[in-house]
Amino acid sequence: EEDSTNSFICLLKKMKELRLMEKVVEETEEAFTERMEALAEHWRDLHARRARLKAHVVTSGTTVKENERLRTQALKKAKEEKVENSKKESELLGARRELESLRKQHQKLSKKLLKYSLFKRYLEEVVENSQFRDIDDVITYYKALVRTRKDLLQSQWWHRQLLEQGKVLQQQIRAEKEAEMLQCKNDLAQLQESLEQAQSDIHQWEDRWAKAQDRAARKAMELKSLNMAIHSLFQ
Repeated sequence: EEDSTNSFICLLKKMKELRLMEKVVEETEEAFTERMEALAEHWRDLHARRARLKAHVVTSGTTVKENERLRTQALKKAKEEKVENSKKESELLGARRELESLRKQHQKLSKKLLKYSLFKRYLEEVVENSQFRDIDDVITYYKALVRTRKDLLQSQWWHRQLLEQGKVLQQQIRAEKEAEMLQCKNDLAQLQESLEQAQSDIHQWEDRWAKAQDRAARKAMELKSLNMAIHSLFQ
């Protein structure tokens, strides 16, 4: 009975807690419904304002786009003109530098021409007093001599290189042959020692073989004597 009473009291407490929870849930749902209605009203207001703003943008968009297009074209043209001007200034500066370089080169050549005019007169006299037809023939012959001398020097250099390589190779071959001869001498000395040792062993084994033959002969004579004695005893 006490257990039933306690259970009933617990049940009443749970039912009370359940009613309180249902009340809280109901109040929460009402608050949530009011909040959702307020949010829906706010969203409808935002959509209306957005529609008005979109209409305003559509009406004024054409003018803005046209102004933006003209502004973009003007900026692009100004940028292209700036790049072209910079390119022309760079080309002009390069041309001025090249002209200055050509002027300096012309001055150097003029000085060299004045300096070498003496050699020109000398070559003209050489042509007059030789079998050459003009100065170009003299220069061509001189270049041929220079090439021949260069080829000769190159040939001599190669010849010296070959001689040096031949000497080094000869020394290497001589050292290898001397090493081989020394090795052969060592091998021959070892073989000679081995031969002498073998001959000494042969003499020892020959002596042993002779002694063994003597012992075998004596044993054979003793055996023969024993056989004869046994035969006599048997008779």
